[in-house]
Amino acid sequence: MTIQEFTVGPRFIFGKGATSALSNLAIQRAYLMCDPFIAQSHMIDWVLDPLRKVGAEVKIFSKIVPDPTITVISESLEQLKTFRPDTVIALGGGSAIDSTKAVIKVYTESEKIDKPTLIAIPTTSGTGSENTSFAVISDPSRNEKYALVDETMVPELAILDTDYVLSVPKAITADTGMDVLTHCLEAYVSNKASDFSDACAEKGMALTWQFLLEAYHSGDKDLAREKMHNASSLAGLAFNNAGLGICHSLSHAIGAFFHVPHGRINSLLLPYVIAFNASLDEKKESEVTKRYAQMANLLHLYGATSKQCVLALNYAIKNLSQKMGMPNQLEDLGIDRQAFEAKIPEMAQRALADACTPTNPRPVSLEELEAIYRQL
Repeated sequence: MTIQEFTVGPRFIFGKGATSALSNLAIQRAYLMCDPFIAQSHMIDWVLDPLRKVGAEVKIFSKIVPDPTITVISESLEQLKTFRPDTVIALGGGSAIDSTKAVIKVYTESEKIDKPTLIAIPTTSGTGSENTSFAVISDPSRNEKYALVDETMVPELAILDTDYVLSVPKAITADTGMDVLTHCLEAYVSNKASDFSDACAEKGMALTWQFLLEAYHSGDKDLAREKMHNASSLAGLAFNNAGLGICHSLSHAIGAFFHVPHGRINSLLLPYVIAFNASLDEKKESEVTKRYAQMANLLHLYGATSKQCVLALNYAIKNLSQKMGMPNQLEDLGIDRQAFEAKIPEMAQRALADACTPTNPRPVSLEELEAIYRQL
């Protein structure tokens, strides 16, 4: 038997209005990181009000951009060195949380000090970044994305407050929701999956399957939003321990060159990755095929054989994507096919070297990654 490990991660406070719990914490100097939109919206007051109640001094950094960059992190780092907070709060989507985690890592290492308390408050339901040791950072000058992995980047507290996600636009709901689905499925079939990660992946997938469409069509419904917010964190717990797979590896490389929303790329890639991993073009039924079939059965998708179950799962995922207006082909992402094909060799190289590739359930070669790209 293999000895495995499962890390739970942060303490969670969740539910509508959960941000008010900040007033119960011993915070004296808080450094708040968010994007310009949140800084100018009423959402920032949901954080500032409880901090004012405890008399905390607050400094706001509001220059977070999509796909967090080295430049933004460097600027924030200089402020941190001067302000010296006891608590750092990340308020926003995956970009805000990833930026904050990266800054915390560099700050504590360069200053050789104890890590400030890190609190993550996600305003989208997708990345799971609020409870993982991962952060993805971009260098636009080199079209590079760097995956950082360090246990010190796991927040001490994650606040899942439904109020932040009630007004998320439909397109972002779809993008982030498909990211949650991909996280659950890749963690479930990962070669590092365990009973513990399976439990999180299964529940996260079940919630996504039940509530994503409702959250998409009726975004102001508290229950659907709450369940998708919870599903996102459950998926994060699953993949933080089990890892992901080549859907994310391939997606990271596309995103680095063509700057398309991550969840949207996953939505297009996932059926092709499932077909590859489950060996649907071969006669044999592998253990990986059976794992996908088990997830299909959990979603009440059945077939006479494991392969038929996987085909049913693939069809259902495509159907779900189409109901939310997700891409059916490369051009739907706004990517020029000729430009894309010219980048395939380089993207495949990056995907092969990606941190998510080693936990893919089926070994993959450079040529096979190129072949998946060419199917899009």
